[in-house]
Amino acid sequence: MRKHRFRNSYLTSAVSVSLVLCLIGLECVLLLSAGALVTRMRENITLTAVLTQDADSAQCARLEKVLDASDRCSSYRYVSSKEALQEHITSLGEDPSAFLGYNPLSASYEIHPTEAYSAPDSLTVLAEQLKSLPYVSEVIYPRDLADLMSSNIHDFSLILLGVALALLLVSMVLIVNTIRLQIYAKRFLINTMTLVGATSWVTRRPFVLRNMLMGFCSGIAALAVLSGVAYFVENRLGVLLFPLTWQNITFVSAVVLISGLLITLFASLIATGRYIRMDNNSLYEI
Repeated sequence: MRKHRFRNSYLTSAVSVSLVLCLIGLECVLLLSAGALVTRMRENITLTAVLTQDADSAQCARLEKVLDASDRCSSYRYVSSKEALQEHITSLGEDPSAFLGYNPLSASYEIHPTEAYSAPDSLTVLAEQLKSLPYVSEVIYPRDLADLMSSNIHDFSLILLGVALALLLVSMVLIVNTIRLQIYAKRFLINTMTLVGATSWVTRRPFVLRNMLMGFCSGIAALAVLSGVAYFVENRLGVLLFPLTWQNITFVSAVVLISGLLITLFASLIATGRYIRMDNNSLYEI
C-alpha cells in the first residue's frame, strides 16, 4: 500500500514537472518565433537603387557583382524600366508615357539588407556606398520607417525578455515546490539515515538520482507534447511558429532536457539538505 502510494506520488510529480518543462519549451518557441519575425521584418526593408538612363548590361553586371560580394545585402531584384512603368500604372492608375511620349522611369534594383545591417545607420552606409557608383543616380529607402522599426523592436525585445525571465522563475519555483513536497514524505527516512551516521551525500544521492531521472523523463515527455503541438499548429492551422531547422530543434531540446536535469538536481539538494539539518522535534512541527 505504501509503495503504491509512493508510485502515485512519484507519477504525480513527474506529470507536474513535465507540464512545467512544457512551459519552458514554450518560452523557447516564443523567443525563436519572435526572433524569426524580427529577422523577416528587418530583411523586408527595401532600398531602391535607381540606375541612370544610360546604364547598360555591363554596368548592371558590375553592380550585381558588388551586391553578391557585400555582406550587407541578403537579396536583390532587378526591375527593368518596362516593369517599373507597369508597376506605376498598376499602383497609381495612370500611364506617364501616354502624355510624355516616352518612358520616364529608369531601371532599378530592389535591395534587401541582411538583419545585421538593417539598423538605420547601417542602411545609410549602404545607401552612400551605392550612391558612389557612377551608374546609380539615387538610392531611395524608408528612413523614417527604419528608425521607427528599430525603436519598436528594441522595446519589444526588452518586454519579451522580461516575460521570459518571469516565466522561467515561475517554472523553477513550481518544480522546486513539487520536489520538496515529494521529499517531505521521506523526511523521517532522511533523519534516520542521518542518525545512523550516513554522510550528507549518501543521504542525498538516492533522492538526487531518482529526481534527476524523473526530470530527464519529464523533459522527453514535454518535448513529445511540444512536437505534437507544433505539428498540429503547422499542418492543421497552417502557422509556422519558428523555422524548423536542426539548430532550433536542438536548442529547444537541449534547453528543456538540461532544465529538467539541473532544476531537479538543485531542488533535490536543497530539499534534502533542509531535512538533514533538522532535529527530531522539528520534523513533527512541519
